[in-house]
Amino acid sequence: MLRTRPKRGGRRGPLVLTEFYRNYLAVAVLLGAAILMVAAMLGVGRLLRPVRPQSEKYISYEAGSDPMGGFGQSHLRYYIYALLFVIFDVEAVFIFPWAARLERLGTFGLVEMIVFIVILTLGLAYAWRKGVLRWA
Repeated sequence: MLRTRPKRGGRRGPLVLTEFYRNYLAVAVLLGAAILMVAAMLGVGRLLRPVRPQSEKYISYEAGSDPMGGFGQSHLRYYIYALLFVIFDVEAVFIFPWAARLERLGTFGLVEMIVFIVILTLGLAYAWRKGVLRWA
């Protein structure tokens, strides 16, 4: 918080930052400097680069030869498997630190992780029963 120091004669002096805000002020100043630096570099690059529009730059690159055929679309259902991968990857992010500290957490930590895994397993079983994972 901002505080003022009382002076002699009952008048308050200049504002003084507490230690908490002083630490975060340094972080805010560094964050602002980083944003300004990135903006300046992008702006200078945009001002100095040559502008030479050419139609060859707008075609897709295919191993140095002219592209042939149309765009091969991938099946839209792949997103479900990508989403499942992300979900179980996040699960692994939570399980590995838990396993490293299992001894310290004791029975409560074990029960908590079992509940977490059961909830994820129930979600997977529900998706399976609803046919979400069926490719057809």
